[in-house]
Amino acid sequence: MGTPDFAVPSLEAVISAGYPIAAVVTGVDKPRGRGQHLTPTPVKEVALRHNIPLLQPSHVKDPEFASALRACAPDLAVVVAFRILPREVFAIPSRGTFNLHASLLPRYRGAAPINWALIHGVRETGVTTFFLEEAVDTGNLLLQSRLQVGPDDDAGTVHDRLALLGARLVVETVQQIEAGTIVPQPQDNSVASPAPKIFREQCRINWKASAHQIHNFVRGLSPHPAAWTIHQGRLLKVYKTRVTPRRADGPSGTVCVSGQTLSVASADGVIEILELQQEGHRRMSARELLRGYTVTSGDCFE
Repeated sequence: MGTPDFAVPSLEAVISAGYPIAAVVTGVDKPRGRGQHLTPTPVKEVALRHNIPLLQPSHVKDPEFASALRACAPDLAVVVAFRILPREVFAIPSRGTFNLHASLLPRYRGAAPINWALIHGVRETGVTTFFLEEAVDTGNLLLQSRLQVGPDDDAGTVHDRLALLGARLVVETVQQIEAGTIVPQPQDNSVASPAPKIFREQCRINWKASAHQIHNFVRGLSPHPAAWTIHQGRLLKVYKTRVTPRRADGPSGTVCVSGQTLSVASADGVIEILELQQEGHRRMSARELLRGYTVTSGDCFE
C-alpha cells in the first residue's frame, strides 16, 4: 500500500525478493499538468509494469474496499507513504500490517518527518518499520536503519536516500516476519516528537532567527514545499543557502548585493542565497536571478 515516489523502491524490492504480491493498493488517478490529464500514481505505474492487481479506493473506510482486500487473502500488508488505515483494514492480513516510516521512531511521528528533522538540524535520521495501531505512528517497533545527514543535505536528497534505505529494511522485515524471528518492541512515548504536515504559511523565512536556523529551515523545506520570503511585494522561494562568516551590515532581512552574490542579514550573521525562484519563473542560481531581477543592497526581505 503506497502512492508517491518514496514508496516505489520498496515495492520494487519486494518484487525483486520474489514475494508473490496479491494486490497493490494506491491512490486514485489525479489530473496533473497543464492539460490536467488523469495520471496514475508512481506506485500504480510499477504495478502495471508487473501486471499486479490494483485496488484504488477513494475512501479507505469504504466497506467495499475492505471486502476487496479480504478477497485477496493477504498474509501480510506493507504500508509505505499511504493513508491512515482503520483497524478493520489493517487487521485483515493474517500476519499483520506494518508501516515504513521515514524517521527513527518515536522521534518525528507524523506526515513530514524528513522536513522537520532537517529543520531541527539533526545529524542522523533513518527509517523504521512498525506494526500498525490506530494511533498514528505508535505501533510496536520492528526494525530500524540509520542514515547520516550532512550539513548541506536537503529534504530532497535525504528523501531519496531514505527511500532506498527503507526498501532494504522492508524486505528484511518481511523476511524476519516470515521466519518468525522478529521481536516487536514498544515505543518509548517519553521521547516522542511530532512531525505534523507543513502548510504554506509556515514556510515564510524569519530573518530574525540565527543564520544556522535559517539555513536549516531552508534545506528542510527544499525542494518542497519550499521556504519563501517577500521582496517589494513579490514572493521569492528560497531553495539553497550558505552560512557565511561575515558580519551583518544592517538589521535582520537587509539585503547585500556584491558582484554576483546575494546575501541577507540574520540575527547573528549573514546568509548567502544560492538558489531561488521568483513567481512564474523557474528555479535558478542567485547569479542568474541578478541578471534580470532588480534587487539592490539595502533592500529588505520580509
